[in-house]
Amino acid sequence: MRIEDGDRVSASRQHLVFAYYVTGHGFGHATRVVEVVRHLILAGHDVHVVSAAPDFVFTSEIQSPRLFIRKVLLDCGAVQADALTVDRLASLEKYSETAVAPRASILATEIEWLNSIKADLVVSDVVPVACRAAADAGIRSVCVTNFSWDFIYAEYVMAAGNHHRSIVWQIAEDYSHCEFLIRLPGYCPMPAFRDVIDVPLVVRRLHRSRKEVRKELGIGENVKLVIFNFGGQPAGWKLKEYYLPPGWLCLVCGASDKDELPPNFLRLAKDVYTPDLIAASDCMLGKIGYGTVSEALAYKLPFVFVRRDYFNEEPFLRNMLEYYQGGVEMIRRDLLTGHWLPYLERAISLKPCYEGGVNGGEVAARILQDTAIGKNYASDKFSGARRLRDAIVLGYQLQRAPGRDVCIPDWYANAENELGLRPGLPTIEMNDDSSLMNSCTEDFEILHGNLQGLSDTMNFLKSLAKLDAAYDSGKNTEKHKMRERVAAAALFNWEEEIFVARAPGRLDVMGGIADYSGSLVLQMPIREACHVAVQRNHPSKQRLWKHAVARQHAKGQGPTPVLQIVSYGSELSNRGPTFDMDLSDFMDGDQPMSYEKAKKYFAQDPSQKWAAYVAGSILVLMTELGVRFEDSISMLVSSAVPEGKGVSSSASVEVASMSAIAAAHGLNISPRDLALLCQKVENHIVGAPCGVMDQMTSACGETNKLLAMICQPAEIVGHVEIPGHIRFWGIDSGIRHSVGGADYGSVRIGTFMGLKMIKSIAAAVLSRSFPSSNGINHDELEEDGGELLEAEASLDYLCNLSPHRYEALYGKMLPESMLGETFLKRYADHNDSVTVIDQKRSYGVRANARHPIYENFRVKAFKALLTSAASEEQLTALGELLYQCHYSYSDCGLGSDGTDRLVQLVQQMQHNKPPKSEGTLYGAKITGGGSGGTVCVVGRNCLRSSQQILEIQQKYKGATGYLPLVIEGSSPGAGNN
Repeated sequence: MRIEDGDRVSASRQHLVFAYYVTGHGFGHATRVVEVVRHLILAGHDVHVVSAAPDFVFTSEIQSPRLFIRKVLLDCGAVQADALTVDRLASLEKYSETAVAPRASILATEIEWLNSIKADLVVSDVVPVACRAAADAGIRSVCVTNFSWDFIYAEYVMAAGNHHRSIVWQIAEDYSHCEFLIRLPGYCPMPAFRDVIDVPLVVRRLHRSRKEVRKELGIGENVKLVIFNFGGQPAGWKLKEYYLPPGWLCLVCGASDKDELPPNFLRLAKDVYTPDLIAASDCMLGKIGYGTVSEALAYKLPFVFVRRDYFNEEPFLRNMLEYYQGGVEMIRRDLLTGHWLPYLERAISLKPCYEGGVNGGEVAARILQDTAIGKNYASDKFSGARRLRDAIVLGYQLQRAPGRDVCIPDWYANAENELGLRPGLPTIEMNDDSSLMNSCTEDFEILHGNLQGLSDTMNFLKSLAKLDAAYDSGKNTEKHKMRERVAAAALFNWEEEIFVARAPGRLDVMGGIADYSGSLVLQMPIREACHVAVQRNHPSKQRLWKHAVARQHAKGQGPTPVLQIVSYGSELSNRGPTFDMDLSDFMDGDQPMSYEKAKKYFAQDPSQKWAAYVAGSILVLMTELGVRFEDSISMLVSSAVPEGKGVSSSASVEVASMSAIAAAHGLNISPRDLALLCQKVENHIVGAPCGVMDQMTSACGETNKLLAMICQPAEIVGHVEIPGHIRFWGIDSGIRHSVGGADYGSVRIGTFMGLKMIKSIAAAVLSRSFPSSNGINHDELEEDGGELLEAEASLDYLCNLSPHRYEALYGKMLPESMLGETFLKRYADHNDSVTVIDQKRSYGVRANARHPIYENFRVKAFKALLTSAASEEQLTALGELLYQCHYSYSDCGLGSDGTDRLVQLVQQMQHNKPPKSEGTLYGAKITGGGSGGTVCVVGRNCLRSSQQILEIQQKYKGATGYLPLVIEGSSPGAGNN
């Protein structure tokens, strides 16, 4: 314990006092803390555990008067919507309620308590405020963990709750007071800690042997035993006897006493000591967490796991599990419907090969003891200010790419390197490299189509050839191989035709969110693209994955048409790499299922929701064109279009998928019609309320031209050549954009509300039912405005209203905002089929309605300027139009700090040019759906402009810690390949 001698405080080597804080996130943290605490107590020290976990978690393993348990909750971890899904926004709000609002009182209480027990060292797994409380109490602190909450919450902030970002900064600041990190295997990037000591797995010891446990349970060695471990059987899950193959028995952890279990399922007591049961089992079925993974590896137990959504610790643990050949992923649908057989059979065929240490508890305890008595493990440490700055910017601006953080495990970095820096294949400039083209044509006989010198397409074909060779060789000597590549190698029948389609993303130059209001838009197809390979086969000839075969057998069917999809890049976005379904599932009787049912079908497993973008094309073709698919379909999706950057990654996937499916089935669909069909996929099956410009650009765009389209609904009015002296760039802000996000949807709703109100005002004025007190002179309107009012009373698109008419008659009459309930009472409906008004929500109206009216005018002016004579005035005017658009987005509530910062950096470059010299960069704007994503920049096509773009890239990194992606170059749309 601490010994006070005047101004000096020292520690007794024989008897130390540790305060050990345990996060409120699940039992896994508490169970590993038990092992460290056990060794500290064995060494003769007192340990005060601060935790909200049940006492039995600690007392079942430690019976000692030196263990003190204090029941306090100082953080909340991740809030789960269900057993397999984290509610990101609720997690941030709960943390704010638990740890932010009462922060001052928490710190005061903890400082007083730490001093009252005379703690020698504070240990945290991994409660942020504990580190700050220790610092304020003058006590050293150490963290022991495989992840930190700044890493976890940063992605939640980026995706769901940007207004909560101060939470991440505060957590990072708290961690910066920690002396060093004892890092456990399977770790995530943890930039808040600059001094790190790695230890082996921390796992609980065994009390009994496999034979003893089975004897106690009355289970013979001839019975296969699976332990069902989801942290408590979730409500609504009904386990059925037929889920298990004959000769199998299931031990269920955490089942409620009220749940009725089949005879081949055994309920375990709440306080059962699971390590012994794990060692006595043949495999485990559950969700991934540190406790389950570490004990499965330590006791060489195959682990059948089901993904948890938005659980950002999981990819690192999953990669470690698979690296040591200990994991089999089960599709959530098969978990819930009882198709367990193929997964269990696969699991018991595995030979888990983890040979590392399992004494991490003992090692960590020794380090903690040495630290408490004064040993200094921190060496060459950055200054406190530098550590805090790095913790904040790196903790908030996460970027999973090799080299971004030295703390990323080698095996994780290697996994990423197999895919490249971004999902999909590397994209390089178009060229006439005849050797590459000849190599492609040697690997494949190209029966139809033209490569057009597109090197990314050539590379995609080369990757297909490598898959063919890998499948034919049948010799996979690698210990670890990406599952998506293995699945892809077994996807195609290499003797049959494969149809490949390519569709690019797009850069929104002008028009943006005004597309759904009927605006003219100008869009550039970018260099990055998505490739999709499709093969149709008779069901008897399709190579099916084992669980798909088992599903057919369970239904008592012979070979039936099955859709199988592999998506590259899954590990970088934590989604399932494969998807499969019986094509008959798309039928509801003798008709295709409704879009609403399809939307629910794909949403039931968020880790596979991505498949809606691909498979949705099949249902749309069935519904809109009456196509029936009699053959099986195999698809490989590889996209180099960055996700969440506002450059239409989803549209490129939809267009490439539908193009490839159409080609494989001999469907002749015009590019325009195909784009409209793809919009239905996104609006009605994915559920994102986007306009059509993204799909039109991806399908109909031309290289180095801006697609000019009037979105009423999709009238292409030409392709505008980009003048040789002008260049466009896209710069990614690092803030994830989602067209399905609440901001975009609410702005769209507010816009349609405004349209309905304008039509109502026009009709009321026309019928003289609108009061003259509002400044309306009915006599003047009859002389020169009657026809205009008639047109405006039946307005189809807001963009058909001119800015001067809006200002003269409607602008001041629209409310700033309106409650959904109030609007519905007055107007009944907003007449938008892809959005739903929330009665309890307030929607902006005036700014949202004004934006598309003025944006349409700006786009027309921009288009005219592009064809005018080259001059400084031309470029300045083009840039000014971009700036006006950007600030109009902000008025609608669709801005972001990141995109604002990039626009300001462009303005600095523009205004700081030497006097009388030519300008280089002239303007910038947020793009697409806004709320983050990419900024479009216009400038002079010269070397100096490119250099300034790189300077902006570096300045942005210096300010935020995030190195933005720069998008430049163009390529043809799918209809021009």
